[in-house]
Order: sequence, then C-alpha cells, then structure tokens
Amino acid sequence: MFSLTELAWFALASLLLVLTPGPNMVYCVSRTLCQGRTAGLLSLAGVLVGFLVHLCAAALGLTALLAAVPLAFDAVRLAGAAYLLWMAWQAVKPGGHAPFAPRALPADPPVRLFRMGFLTNLLNPKVAMFYLSFFPQFLHPDRGSVLWQSAVLGVVQIGTSGLVNLLLVLGAAGITRFLSRSEGWLRAQRYIMGSVLALLAVRIAGDSRRIGS
Repeated sequence: MFSLTELAWFALASLLLVLTPGPNMVYCVSRTLCQGRTAGLLSLAGVLVGFLVHLCAAALGLTALLAAVPLAFDAVRLAGAAYLLWMAWQAVKPGGHAPFAPRALPADPPVRLFRMGFLTNLLNPKVAMFYLSFFPQFLHPDRGSVLWQSAVLGVVQIGTSGLVNLLLVLGAAGITRFLSRSEGWLRAQRYIMGSVLALLAVRIAGDSRRIGS
C-alpha cells in the first residue's frame, strides 16, 4: 500500500509535528513538572484519544472530498506546503518559543487531567491542519481504500507522537534543567526545526503527482 520511502517521509513529518512547540507538548510537560509523571501520563492519554478524533474526522472528510473532487489534491497540497512554511517561520522568528516553556498549573484529579489533555488536543489547530494538509500528500486512491490508507497513516502518526511525548513526560525534569542552562542549544533547535520544515514544504510544493492519475 505504501512504500518504505513514503512511510519514512510521513514518519519524519509526524516527528516534526510532535517536536514543534504546541499546546500538547506544553500541557503534558507542564503537568508533569507541576504534578508528577502520573499526571503527565494521564494527560498524555487524553491527548492520544484526541488524536483519534482528529484522525476519524480527517479520514472521513478527505475520503468524501477526494472522491467528489479529485483535482482538489493540488489545492490541498499547496495549502499544506504553505502551512509548513508558516510553521518554519514560527520556529525561527525573533522571540519564537522553545518547546520546553512550561507554565504553572494547579493540581487536578485524574479525570480532569485526562479530560484536559483530550480537550487540549481536540482544540489544537496544528493537529487539525496537519491531518487535513499533509495526509493527502500520501493518499493513493488507485491503491485501494482511501479510508484504510488514512487509518494506516494515523497509526504511524499517533504511534510517533505517543512515543515521543512519553519520553518527554518521563524525562521532563531533566530535559528542562538541561535546556534552561543551554541557550545555544535552544537557538540551534529552533533553526534546525525551521530548516527541516521549510525543506519539507518545498518538496511538497514540487510534487507533481495527481490524485487519481
């Protein structure tokens, strides 16, 4: 269904999604630092369930769109490239935020931790834009069900996000101490992230493939 090269590119994009500063990372790290690893893990569980909701909505919507208007691929492809360029600028612009910039949070019970993690992800525009703008780059209706292909990509994305966030939660305190003492690394991380995002955007914009061709 997918070549190893296609899955590798998608896995890279998924990795960049989870490593770029955003509400999900900030919430999970902040919750871990304020209330401990268990609280961070419960929050992460809510975030992952939120991913499932985004995945289902995007898969069903893209399946209907690409079936009705195959040429919509070009518009979605270019919109995805533009969004990645915007993310690249957010990473390198003066005053940009580093990933580990936790905020103080009050202690909450387990149910609220899970619910807040879920809502943080559900209302995260970065995740919705990723699904809607990047999934179509890898869908091939001629290879079978678009819905099934979306599910496979979703498993890769959610698995990547879950693993990275799990490592961040488990090592949040140590990572935060290291980064707080290394401003040079923080600056380098931002520019590396921005450069890779820009290269991905250029690759997508130059893709001449057509859905349904």
